[in-house]
Amino acid sequence: MTDTLLYPENTVRDIAAKLPGAAGIFRDADISFCCGGDISLAEAARKAGLDLAALTAQLQALIDRAAQDAPADTAGLVAHILDRYHATHREELAFLVQLANRVESVHGDHDEAPLGLTEALILLHGDLDAHMTKEEKVLFPAILQGAGATLAGPIQVMHQDHADTSELLRRIEHVTNGLRLPIGACGSWTALYTGLRKLCDDVVAHIHLEETILFPRALAA
Repeated sequence: MTDTLLYPENTVRDIAAKLPGAAGIFRDADISFCCGGDISLAEAARKAGLDLAALTAQLQALIDRAAQDAPADTAGLVAHILDRYHATHREELAFLVQLANRVESVHGDHDEAPLGLTEALILLHGDLDAHMTKEEKVLFPAILQGAGATLAGPIQVMHQDHADTSELLRRIEHVTNGLRLPIGACGSWTALYTGLRKLCDDVVAHIHLEETILFPRALAA
């Protein structure tokens, strides 16, 4: 049975923002999900000359796999998010901001230079750090105490944070031309886009775990 995320009313942009691994499939298929992402999966497949059923099957496989990756207990899931995502995002963003600044400074006159990337990454760094700090100091302790329905308000704030973060990820995709390296890109530029691809995929996976597993589980406690 097809997941609701793949229903016709959801756009390519929606799917890329919410499903871990979907961005990579879209990049490989040359399907734009930032500026050109406000179209249905069927329309995107048609424009790219792809079989819709095959593309949907690839995405459904990602959904099935994502559902199997989360620890079964809430304490284990929170610990996993803190270790796998919070710590990793902070470490990688600090490095990527410096690397982006170097690439923009050295290659700013190149036709495909990612102008504005450093600014976008600084914004993402601040956005994620504030979000993760709220989770670490307030939300996660409350979840582990079994606060249940009283978490509805704080979790709604987290949903809005996630939407803001997704918008910044789309901005990064836009200024990097979908993370496509120009011919002859130097080592720093290559390392930057490799790191960005992992970061963006990790952030989507982080959001997916919270939206589809942790938050529903906490509200039901």
